[in-house]
Amino acid sequence: MEQLYIALDFQSADQVERFLEKLAPHRPALKVGMELYYAEGPAFVRHLVRQGHDVFLDLKVHDIPETARRTMRVIGQLGVELTNVHAAGGKAMMEAALAGLRETSPKTRLIAVTQLTSTDQDMLTDLMIPHAMDEVVAHYAREADQAGLDGVVCSALDTTHIKATCRSGFQLVTPGIRPNGTDANDQKRIATVTDARRNGATDLVIGRAITQAKDPKVVYEGLLSEWKGIKQ
Repeated sequence: MEQLYIALDFQSADQVERFLEKLAPHRPALKVGMELYYAEGPAFVRHLVRQGHDVFLDLKVHDIPETARRTMRVIGQLGVELTNVHAAGGKAMMEAALAGLRETSPKTRLIAVTQLTSTDQDMLTDLMIPHAMDEVVAHYAREADQAGLDGVVCSALDTTHIKATCRSGFQLVTPGIRPNGTDANDQKRIATVTDARRNGATDLVIGRAITQAKDPKVVYEGLLSEWKGIKQ
């Protein structure tokens, strides 16, 4: 754990390769999301793994339990370090997904999305979810813990509530990380690297702050140094 995953917010393998050249000789951990996966497919994920990158395959699987199981069985063959489902699919789906993943991979870790960092309390109300955000997130995390998953994706603002209810060693992967002074873009529940570490995050996901920087290597090295240098 303690990874800093760079979110590859690109539409093609060529764009990714040109970006990664700017980070040489680093072999950073990478997050492949739906946009890139749907554009380039599993072959490109395997390519990144062969190149020595730890990959978080972020597809947020959310379907009936049998479909989730079969999907994870396929994902387990890609060699990724980490992948995920959506906790809103329920405990039975999460259990099935984990079982499918273990059919083909003993090592790939499985985590669950609690609530997207673009979701706020008003959106929960629109979705007819009457409880407070921290209560909803903590409940989803408990369900993932009870299903045997390795952790959750959550805002750094939610980690304290989750740590209080889930087992020791539960992985807390936090997107929505922004360096001081940068634009929040479409994220609503954001935090700095320092906030995330002090709140108990185990891993970070950072995208545009690095990928759209004038000098991505300098920004990446600075954020990585900050993340690795902060002690809980």
